[in-house]
Amino acid sequence: MESRRQFLSPLLLLLFQALLRTSARGGIAVYWGQNGNEGTLADTCATGRFAYINIAFLNKFGGGQTPELNLAGHCNPATNSCRVVSDGIRACQSRGIKVMLSIGGGIGNYSLSSRDDARAFSVYLWNNFLGGGGSASRPLGDAVLDGVDLDIELGSPLHYDDLVKYLKRLGKHGRKVYVTGAPQCPFPDRLMGAALNTSLFDYVWVQFYNNPPCQYTSGNPKNLENSWMRWTRSVKAGKIFLGLPAAPQAAGSGFIPADVLTSEILPVIRRSKKYGGVMLWSKYWDDQSGYSSAIVKSV
Repeated sequence: MESRRQFLSPLLLLLFQALLRTSARGGIAVYWGQNGNEGTLADTCATGRFAYINIAFLNKFGGGQTPELNLAGHCNPATNSCRVVSDGIRACQSRGIKVMLSIGGGIGNYSLSSRDDARAFSVYLWNNFLGGGGSASRPLGDAVLDGVDLDIELGSPLHYDDLVKYLKRLGKHGRKVYVTGAPQCPFPDRLMGAALNTSLFDYVWVQFYNNPPCQYTSGNPKNLENSWMRWTRSVKAGKIFLGLPAAPQAAGSGFIPADVLTSEILPVIRRSKKYGGVMLWSKYWDDQSGYSSAIVKSV
């Protein structure tokens, strides 16, 4: 028996080390929905490169407005043609990919006027996109999304903390609701700071672009690395992701060449226990550049 124990011990150690290596790997999140030329949702997930999909955007809500979805050239919610996206959602989920509805974005008309407004909007999201059964409309069809992504770039910062709390409470009565967010890299984020302080976010993909003081600039990674350290040390969330443009044209600034990312940036930021991977804007721009293909093995 003693000799058997001596044999099992190094074997178990090797297995444990293998599990640690596996758990330390990150995934790639991508935004899909804002260009009709980026392929279908099912095709996006069939590439095998993405672990998380944010369907962008539901960009009108709050203040008594009827919420509206905008998927650019993919479909027209007004004619119910976006219900076909359910097939893509299920195809992605069958591959273990989490699919979120992203609310907000850089263009739209949205804000939350009160705590009651936040509660009402959470119920709308639950019934129309998540695990609730209280609506026959369901703009994306009958598939159940995994959660809600907050990409709040306009309007007031008020009551998004309430929204997050309500969404998480609704998830306790059925299928879990993942909550994710895409704050800008200046810390704290002006519009999402209070929501992030709830410590209820599962994934946070910080936008390290269009913000020179905290992003990569040619040959100088220090601003980005310092900002990354601040985010990962300050924000209580499941995982933090490095949000990047997938091509130089995808943002005004902050693009990191793939070889620089894999050789210089990722080896540094992966030291954080909070590291979750890389977020890319967007699927269309990734198609043009091949960025995810170039980095996926290093993420």
